[in-house]
Amino acid sequence: MENMEKKHILVTIPLSKEQRENLEQPARQEGAEIRFRLGEALPSGRGGQLPFPQLLPAELVTEEDIAWAHAILGNVQPDLLKHASQLEWMQTSSAGVEWYTRPGVLPEGAVLTNATGAYGLAISEHMLGMLLMIFKKLELYRDAQLRREWGSQGQVRTLRGATVLVLGLGDIGGDFARLCKALGAYVIGLRRTGGEKPEFVDELCLTGELDALLPRADVVAATLPGTPQTRGMLSRERIGRMKPGAVVLNVGRGNLIDTDALCDALESGRLAGAGLDVTDPEPLPPEHRLWGISTAVITPHVSGGYHLWETLERIAGIFAENLGRYLRGEPLRNQVDFSTGYRRR
Repeated sequence: MENMEKKHILVTIPLSKEQRENLEQPARQEGAEIRFRLGEALPSGRGGQLPFPQLLPAELVTEEDIAWAHAILGNVQPDLLKHASQLEWMQTSSAGVEWYTRPGVLPEGAVLTNATGAYGLAISEHMLGMLLMIFKKLELYRDAQLRREWGSQGQVRTLRGATVLVLGLGDIGGDFARLCKALGAYVIGLRRTGGEKPEFVDELCLTGELDALLPRADVVAATLPGTPQTRGMLSRERIGRMKPGAVVLNVGRGNLIDTDALCDALESGRLAGAGLDVTDPEPLPPEHRLWGISTAVITPHVSGGYHLWETLERIAGIFAENLGRYLRGEPLRNQVDFSTGYRRR
């Protein structure tokens, strides 16, 4: 970076000493200055709980930090970015980026990249856990355990031979499709655009075919980001098209599903269960009727985050690779298309 302005790099996620050093190395090589805004480095390894706010609280990063930065690694409050007068690049620690694609949030010309590739392992396993819980009625047995009741909850199901419809075949949906395929399911993948069929799906279909596919699916698994196109995708009408006894999984955004329609379908027994790591509204209010539906398995948006150490390792690796690319003037990995909210292929 000789004869060039020194680049300022603001890092806003918790990292271990080794992970910080992997970012500091390319910064030193290119004469950049790096600033960490979350205090002491984390201990290395897989122990302990790691914080993961979707958006970093405003008190942990200042307006001066934002104005100082040419590049921001991590998620900060969108309102703070009005001070980002020299921001050239923002790398999120999330796969979803809807907070930053709205007009005027990022300075004109700034590049946005996301953490696609970091979350597939953690979230796909979480999805599989919820699905098997519902198929084997483990949520009902857990409720019976708390009531100290000993007795059968009736017939259970197998994933072998079940038809699984995966909405979105990115990092998360692709990994979930692989798991289901390995356990003997017939997997249908749904994408916005075509392309070569991956080996881990039996059919590859386009979004426009959703209505025809819903009556075939034993499991409908949504892994889609929050965009205007995905909002309300599983409407009351489409929930009505689903196969009786189907199971719904959602780990994308809660507003993809009509919550009232889903509650009606679960309470009537038309749908066999729902595994939800995201809800609409979110957080789910204590008085919401969804809490009381025995066949709903609800987790509080925790399938991703840093709950699995490997996720943080992957995020740190994406940060380090992209930081080196940025400082060398090379194309960045995981660039987001502002018009769609998706990563460019």
